[in-house]
Amino acid sequence: MNLKQSIYGLLFIWCSIVSAQDNITLYLIGDSTMANKSNPDVNPEHGWGQMLPNLVSDSLVISNHAVNGRSSKSFITEGRWQVVLDSLKTGDFLFIQFGHNDEKILDSTRYTFPYTQYRYNLQRFVNEARTRGATPVLLSSIVRRNFNSAGVLVDTHGNYPLVVRMTAKDLDVPFIDMQFLTERLEKKYGVEGSKELHLHLETGESPYYKMEKHDDTHLSKKGATLVAILALQEVARQDLAIKTYIKDSVLTQEIVSLKD
Repeated sequence: MNLKQSIYGLLFIWCSIVSAQDNITLYLIGDSTMANKSNPDVNPEHGWGQMLPNLVSDSLVISNHAVNGRSSKSFITEGRWQVVLDSLKTGDFLFIQFGHNDEKILDSTRYTFPYTQYRYNLQRFVNEARTRGATPVLLSSIVRRNFNSAGVLVDTHGNYPLVVRMTAKDLDVPFIDMQFLTERLEKKYGVEGSKELHLHLETGESPYYKMEKHDDTHLSKKGATLVAILALQEVARQDLAIKTYIKDSVLTQEIVSLKD
């Protein structure tokens, strides 16, 4: 190898390193509805954040830090937020979705009152992310499959989604109303059909579970995929910068109508 070839080789390596460092990363912080699950080939449960890498181009890095059972409070107290904050850089995006576990009023390690500590934690995520040059996005919680005897989908989240909306407005942060979007999704599939979006399995139906499983909070692979598509379609509708990474096939799918 001559000197010229060596120089070109070094330039190629340097450019590759710079390119990798410049890649935009989408960070996710939240709970089990968003988290990656172990053994995805056999585990029926999936978080919607787990499905994102298949729905965007490879040039967008997905860094999913959502963890089962975490609230906005425990995510901070366990040091998980600091890990994400230390990694954020200019141009990155941060999806923030808590609420399910902040509602755990019998658990002092997770519970937050919606109008005080929950709101304060959301503000902290937003403000500190902005100091790193990242763009925070607030998302309300996905709904639970909670139909009453009349077939009406009943809310379980109380004031938490409202606080997310209020915080986003007050801080001028992009807001994705996943509660509304997934409410449309559950209603479209109906009382029985919506079981496909969650974990409704009889004994012996899945090798992952020894006994039957009836879970209306967490998502099946199908449910997680549809929820992820809804989130990305809303990103595109709001014209957020990362919309350019979304695959065209995602944007053309009609999952729910926002006019019903």
